[in-house]
Amino acid sequence: MTLHAGIVGLPNVGKSTLFNAITQAGAEAANYPFCTIDPNIGMVEVPDSRLQKLADMVHPKKIVPATVEFVDIAGLVKGASKGEGLGNKFLSHIREVDAIVHVVRCFEDENVIHVEGNVNPKRDIETIDLELVLADMESIEKRSERTSKLLKTGDKKAQGEIALLERLKEVFNQGKGARSLTFTDEERDILKGFSLLTLKPVLYVANVSETGLATAADNPYVQQVKAIAAEEGAEVVVVCAQIEAEIAELEADEKDAFLEDLGLEESGLDRLIRVAFHLLGLMTFFTAGPIEVKAWTIYQGTKAPKAAGVIHTDFEHGFIRAEVVSYKDFVEHNGINGARDKGLVRLEGKEYIMNDGDIVHFRFNV
Repeated sequence: MTLHAGIVGLPNVGKSTLFNAITQAGAEAANYPFCTIDPNIGMVEVPDSRLQKLADMVHPKKIVPATVEFVDIAGLVKGASKGEGLGNKFLSHIREVDAIVHVVRCFEDENVIHVEGNVNPKRDIETIDLELVLADMESIEKRSERTSKLLKTGDKKAQGEIALLERLKEVFNQGKGARSLTFTDEERDILKGFSLLTLKPVLYVANVSETGLATAADNPYVQQVKAIAAEEGAEVVVVCAQIEAEIAELEADEKDAFLEDLGLEESGLDRLIRVAFHLLGLMTFFTAGPIEVKAWTIYQGTKAPKAAGVIHTDFEHGFIRAEVVSYKDFVEHNGINGARDKGLVRLEGKEYIMNDGDIVHFRFNV
């Protein structure tokens, strides 16, 4: 399972620079609108110090981390939902991702053109949000027409769908997204077929200047972003895309020294990747052996057979038991044998709910 996160924002806010830093994929970054037309895609590892610790103990042939796929989507502009700036194409790219990473410019620089003429994070966020709302509104209108026809035939499912569509129309007319509503489990099942842009979870990235990291707490632009995120229950990561691009080009030891000079324990990108990974309620379990130590991605609340199926469908279909030890116990007692001697290795059945950091060996029969 890989999380697909789409990087969005107005033109020239630092999206492609950030993408380059994340993936070192060499996406073109230039100082003019619509530099990115077709989305660039890059896979990046999720920082997790536990992997190396396990590898140091098990001595595998290889280490396989969890990954996030970032999609650099071209800058949206006002009128995108009506096709402005090739907007329809860009909106279709957003539909295909699991989560939205919304990059917001929080720095002044007369040498970097702002598509609206000046820096205003609140306005910029509202511009993007409105275009997503308008796009969703159009989708809902089309859906309502089809569902109304079904309603006339006495379709019982159509009644519940019409009621949900009316709720969505009401909130869209207020300029708000679907995330502002709460839904029943039944409604969430219906929503799966809607592909709503404003239902996708959002992570805001406040992009500051090279001198702005130290003063981010006093940056009024950053405060605007944080205030909006707080209202939505979203998260904010403050980065300097330009500095992150420079860090990405350094060797590991040089990177650590550079971060130390900046007074940082980790890069903004490491924080961004980790927050993006958890944005959808994902977590990690491990398999650890002489061939490989590997991080596997599952949703929080996943039961053992479903987790086994992430490795191979046969593991889920023929699931018998899961041999489980926590990461903490594995490390404290020098591996699986030490943990077993202390009675800390458990045999769990089909109802076991996985915990983050579980180290597992699945028993199955096919």
